Amino acid sequence: MARRGGAERRFVRRGDREGHPRRGWVVSHGIARDRTVGGSTRPLDVAEPPGAAGWQEMYGASLPFGPERREYEESAFWFRETIHWARPLRPFEAAVLHEVMTALGQFNHRHYTIPSARGIDVRLLHGYAYLSPGTIDDVDLVERRAESFAERAGHYYAHWDELYADWMGRVRGLLDRLGTLEVPTLPEVMPAHEVLAGRGAGRAWQLSRTYHELLDLLTELWQSHFEFLGLGYAAYLDLFSFCRSVTSDVSDLELARMVAGIDVDLFRPDQELRGLARAAIELGVDTVLVASPLDEVLSAMATTAAGREWLERFEAAKHPWFHYSTGSGFYVDDPVWIDRLEYPLGFIRGYVEQLHGGHCIDAPTAAVLHERERIADRIRCGLGPDDRARFDDKLELARTVFHFVENHNFYVEHWGMSLVWRRFRELSAVFVAAGFWPRPDDMFLLRPDEVEQALRDLLSSWANGAPALGPRRWPAEVRRREAILAACAASTPPPVLGAPPVVVTEPFTVMLWGLTSETVRRFVEDAADAAEGDGATGADDDEPRRVVLAGLSASPGVVVGRVRVVRSVDDLASVEDGEILVAELTAPSWAPVFASIAGTITETGGMMSHTAIVCREYGLPAVTGVARATVHLRTGQCVRLDATAGTVTVLG
Repeated sequence: MARRGGAERRFVRRGDREGHPRRGWVVSHGIARDRTVGGSTRPLDVAEPPGAAGWQEMYGASLPFGPERREYEESAFWFRETIHWARPLRPFEAAVLHEVMTALGQFNHRHYTIPSARGIDVRLLHGYAYLSPGTIDDVDLVERRAESFAERAGHYYAHWDELYADWMGRVRGLLDRLGTLEVPTLPEVMPAHEVLAGRGAGRAWQLSRTYHELLDLLTELWQSHFEFLGLGYAAYLDLFSFCRSVTSDVSDLELARMVAGIDVDLFRPDQELRGLARAAIELGVDTVLVASPLDEVLSAMATTAAGREWLERFEAAKHPWFHYSTGSGFYVDDPVWIDRLEYPLGFIRGYVEQLHGGHCIDAPTAAVLHERERIADRIRCGLGPDDRARFDDKLELARTVFHFVENHNFYVEHWGMSLVWRRFRELSAVFVAAGFWPRPDDMFLLRPDEVEQALRDLLSSWANGAPALGPRRWPAEVRRREAILAACAASTPPPVLGAPPVVVTEPFTVMLWGLTSETVRRFVEDAADAAEGDGATGADDDEPRRVVLAGLSASPGVVVGRVRVVRSVDDLASVEDGEILVAELTAPSWAPVFASIAGTITETGGMMSHTAIVCREYGLPAVTGVARATVHLRTGQCVRLDATAGTVTVLG
């Protein structure tokens, strides 16, 4: 890619038709709050769920809402983050969340000095994650930060290809280290060959070093993640802001569609499954996939030459493309394809059945490309020569950064985090062998600093042959914490806390999380209705009480179909052709089911969330940000999904 000369200044120095300087996201003043707006919920006023007493102690001092920072926490606006952290977090998972938000804030606020935004503060309420976007309302400070941002971001944009290639090399190196890291065990007696090698340091040091190395690799992975991500979103937002400043005849959805149709690694796992489905038919082993129980498919394939050829292709696809989480990647118990082969095998079977039925299983890439160019040409034709050149430059940049904005999701959240959790489980198994807790996943009910304490206890006990405290302390404690988390999971946390905003203008909040003034209003009203027992459509209701639901138009189209509420990846097996999938959120690894459904409705996600992007690439009508959709809608209902308008109408 050619060097983008002048990108530094074009990015922040621009005017609108009225001559206002630097109009757009860089002078967005975040979230305007009205302290008198009704419907606010103060964090400490939320009733503790029965059985959840002591939940704060699991997470340490800084993450839970508390009286020490009450004035600040009640004056800020907090929204429940459900794209990545929809369930109550185990203490170790919460520490990862803290690490993630630290990395995000560091790059946005301290490295690149994004003009109107600081980092994003994080709190926990009953184990659920809440975020508060940090904003800068001082216009003079915004202007000063804009100068610094122009230099720093401009350098990255001008050298994007080479910097991105370097990033990919570093991240692949991190993944290699995570993949090859060995967790030492604690034998009864050290092997003679290790003793006679004269290495000096022994297993106690090795195990301690391995634990800290894992923590360091986790931190480095997320530091790398955010080096580019904020800049990628900024390029989108710059294009969006520029287009809005020069024309009123374009919707947010049309702007998003202009950066669609780009092949990225995030879609590669699904492409591999489609290729394996076609290969099964070509090799004549498709009946094995369709007729055999999923847990017997691989052994059945190995009985024939054609089957063994298909198995070779299957094995070639597994690394790295099956390092794909069925969830967000932030929970230790999110199943991963490579550990649970029934998931990719089930998706391949579904594709084979689609092909047998004469259906096309390919994403409509040609149509997506045609539509993106049609929209771009329409905007371009309405611009003068100078604005047209600026539009082309910004569009080229937005399409260039698209690769990173989507690829990071696979390399970090999916591949990286699946390796992180696997290595930590292996380390936990050493504790299990010593009786500290009964199951490898129990370690994640401790904070990292508590694991450090347990490790010192374990190593001292092993080294000296003396009893450890851990087996007497931790088994009961992890069961207690497990019960607390179950009590928290049975509760319904408020979608928003603190001072509701009158206007939401902070761009990342709008684009990624889909949080707008309108969605906040709906969340507050819906929470009030739920508290009063009004407006919810439960599974036992005879008639739905809410006829029309509204959200964000994420991918266009109008369809009528039956609802299928999906609460986890295991529910996907029950989805039937032509149904409309309703979920709190879809994961990128659910894409194979998109070949058979008519549309999607999700509770969370903005215009540039992964859910929205994947749906646009597959030409699937989608509405995101529908408050409590999984409560208001139930499996079997007939709905009209107008994804172009962002509405869902219950027909019966």
